[in-house]
Amino acid sequence: MTLPHKASPVPDSDPATPPQTQPALICAPELIFDHDAVANQISLAAEDAEDNAALRAAVVDILRDIQNEGRAAIASAFAEHPFAARPLTRSYTYLTDGLVTAALDVASNLLHPLANPTQGERIAVIAVGGYGRGEMAPFSDVDLLFLTPYKVTAWAESVIESMLYILWDLRLKVGHSSRTIKDCLRLGAEDFTIRTAMLEHRFLAGHAPLAEELDTRLKAELFSGSEREFIEAKLEERDIRHRKQGERYMVEPNVKEGKGGLRDLQSLFWIAKYIYSVQDVAELVDLGLFSPEEFDTFVQAEDFLWAVRSHLHLVTRRATEQLTFDLQVEVAERMGYEDRAGRRGVEIFMQRYFREATKVGELTRILLTKLEAAHMKGAPLLERIFRRRRRVKPGYKVVHGRLDVSDPETFLADKVNLLRLFEEGLRTGMLIHPDAMRLVTANLDLIDEDMRNDKEARRIFLDLMLKHGNPERALRRMNELGVLSAFIPEFEPIVAMMQFNMYHSYTVDEHTIQCIINLAQIEKRELIEELPLASSILEGGVNRKVLYVALLLHDLGKGRPEDHSILGARIARKVAPRLGLNKSESETVEWLVRYHLLMSDMAQKRDISDPRTVRDFAKAVQTVKRLDLLTVLTVCDIRGVGPDTWNNWKATLLRGLHASTKAALETGLEAINREGRGNEAKKALREKLNDWSKPALKVETGRHYDPYWQGLNVDTHVEFAEMLRELTETDDPGSVQVRLHPDEERDATRACFAMEDHPGIFARVAGALALVGANVVDARSYTTKDGYVTDAFWIQDAEGRPFEVSRLPRLSQMLHKTLKGEVVARDALKSRDKIKKRERAFNVPTHITFDNEGSEIYTIIEVDTRDRPGLLYDLARTLAGANVYVANAVIATYGEQVVDSFYVKDMFGLKYHSEAKRNALEAKLRKAITEGAERAHA
Repeated sequence: MTLPHKASPVPDSDPATPPQTQPALICAPELIFDHDAVANQISLAAEDAEDNAALRAAVVDILRDIQNEGRAAIASAFAEHPFAARPLTRSYTYLTDGLVTAALDVASNLLHPLANPTQGERIAVIAVGGYGRGEMAPFSDVDLLFLTPYKVTAWAESVIESMLYILWDLRLKVGHSSRTIKDCLRLGAEDFTIRTAMLEHRFLAGHAPLAEELDTRLKAELFSGSEREFIEAKLEERDIRHRKQGERYMVEPNVKEGKGGLRDLQSLFWIAKYIYSVQDVAELVDLGLFSPEEFDTFVQAEDFLWAVRSHLHLVTRRATEQLTFDLQVEVAERMGYEDRAGRRGVEIFMQRYFREATKVGELTRILLTKLEAAHMKGAPLLERIFRRRRRVKPGYKVVHGRLDVSDPETFLADKVNLLRLFEEGLRTGMLIHPDAMRLVTANLDLIDEDMRNDKEARRIFLDLMLKHGNPERALRRMNELGVLSAFIPEFEPIVAMMQFNMYHSYTVDEHTIQCIINLAQIEKRELIEELPLASSILEGGVNRKVLYVALLLHDLGKGRPEDHSILGARIARKVAPRLGLNKSESETVEWLVRYHLLMSDMAQKRDISDPRTVRDFAKAVQTVKRLDLLTVLTVCDIRGVGPDTWNNWKATLLRGLHASTKAALETGLEAINREGRGNEAKKALREKLNDWSKPALKVETGRHYDPYWQGLNVDTHVEFAEMLRELTETDDPGSVQVRLHPDEERDATRACFAMEDHPGIFARVAGALALVGANVVDARSYTTKDGYVTDAFWIQDAEGRPFEVSRLPRLSQMLHKTLKGEVVARDALKSRDKIKKRERAFNVPTHITFDNEGSEIYTIIEVDTRDRPGLLYDLARTLAGANVYVANAVIATYGEQVVDSFYVKDMFGLKYHSEAKRNALEAKLRKAITEGAERAHA
């Protein structure tokens, strides 16, 4: 592992470019560190120096210049060969070796010379850890072990101190320890981190016999006989690291510590080195632990990950390991990835990243199973907990608790066995043995058109999802081995495909599997409390085959210029019959894929209390059967986006839309009307305010227009009734009523405002909320017949949660000040509406549409654009300035993208039918967005 294994790819626009040969170092050694030149310069400096302090300062100046020149030469060469990771890591090691040995030479021979050293006055300087392995990224730590025969003498202490000061003055991040051999053995026995660091020790300079003795005694007294202990420790360490860093499919991975990252590859090497004393991964092929193809895979994955990590360091000029969104763009550009039709270069780059990470997982399984078979006396490393297994069918055998193939030749004689293997794995509950996985991967070409149309193969594939209660395990393993893409070739383009946005937490293929996990959990009644509607729908009985297949296929159209729902529906039209679905089932799957976003869009982007919204949605779904299927699919799709995407707000919206639509489909679309809803709402209010006098109730129920009664629930109606009564009882015309309450049902804080009506009040409220850092998720504004305005906003904090109750009094105070004009929101927001650096890499084009059909009495202006602080305020202020009356706003946020839908009328209470007026208004809105974006990026 310390020598170049193989070539590294030089990029064109294809992420899988074949390797090309690179030198051992990335450029000429003398450009990195010229030993003779450095020695001459230090010798001249020693002659001129008046004392040790002057000499040390002169040496630091010399080495700093050499260091800067060397780093510049390496970085320049890497820019020319951005995939040349191994020569790069060797080059930084070569540079660091030069600096360290020069510092030791100066400290021991010039600053603290010793004419006749005693036996105890010896030092061996040893590189440990990654530096010892000879692999250094641009800003890697320099880990040193100062080895002495006995306790550190005064001379050794002086040498070490002077040497460290020189290295620190060079701004190197040095990790160091001073130990005897006895110390190393004792501490290594107690601490696996220390033991691992010493496993990769490399002698740099000083007393060589001392370093040789350490090497001999480590192998004999520490490493030998403790192999299983070491392996178990490394596996536990890996599991902890993975839990901390997240799955390899998370879209901002840690290149070093994340699952499928460099640390996983290094762990494999550590284990192999501990057991077999190998110095290079290539030796694992001769030992039979890797096939030549697997070794090539290891090299390719390692080269790619090291290249990515090194670019990260060079971009940020520090030891950065997290591949955040903004850095993904820069690294992709540095590595030569370019945009293609429908996809950005950064997405192509990240797809390559996730595919390499997946391969790392496969290599881990292969090597650990081989070690287990050879050294671990039958005790599995990958599977820690045993339970009684079912007896396997003929043709299979159990090896170390895993399912393997008895006779590969017989197995391959029937190509359907490539699917039966996964069925047997689910039936028995066993993990599949890596040897069987190898067999499958090597024979994917057997999965041809004949097999895809084979009746038995279809049955097995559908049963993997429908029959065994654990579809995730089969689908994930099939996906990682390439079987899923071979059986459904249309699935291959989305494997490891990243969607470059802040909304999706997973790659597209992993998102698909997460959706199916959610469906299986709902079926097993594990989410009844969290998802009562979806659970009751499945309990009532639906076509499970249709649902599972629709979820499997719903995103196959992603990554191309065309609308992925339309393209996906065309793909589903071909794939569903091929999977064995009948004509009716295939048509339903096609419809679900085509409209899989419809319910989510209607619920989150439209006012579901508007009868027209429900009628339009009901006309689209047509039947309760389709409504139920689409509801469950929508729930699974939203929950499959990421761990924090689903919340009570979305649940409430979907439940409300489902209930209204089901009622409309069962009782007739005309049954949904404003008047009927209004009468029910007034009746509910009278029952709640049973202590009010009849005249007071009459005033309250008579002062509001029809939309008010259908747009709010009874608790909010009660809130506004009390606030309006307080307003009418006060003599202050500028009085403002503000009430903030947690709305647990919607995972938000309800902010209610009541005051005398005047132009632009909606914008002022939006500005006040922006100023206190509130994200608006829904807003309703209603004027009364007697000159008041009632605004209801549902808000969340920066984390997407309701505000803590303890913060509400201060929030209320700030809102009062802003609404009374004591604080001008526009001025105060100028310094606050900045987009975080990490989030600036996203491109979200602005789309503005005017819809006069979606509501009976309003024009719906939909603004789809880049989200940022203060955006709603800018848009609302622009509308107010154009004399547009905003009745309500529905806000749907998808990571960095936001869709603000405004229900509006003009100053005469009419819709915007004039194209000229619409164009003028759109121009003003675009100007407000552009100016705000410039401020946000300033």
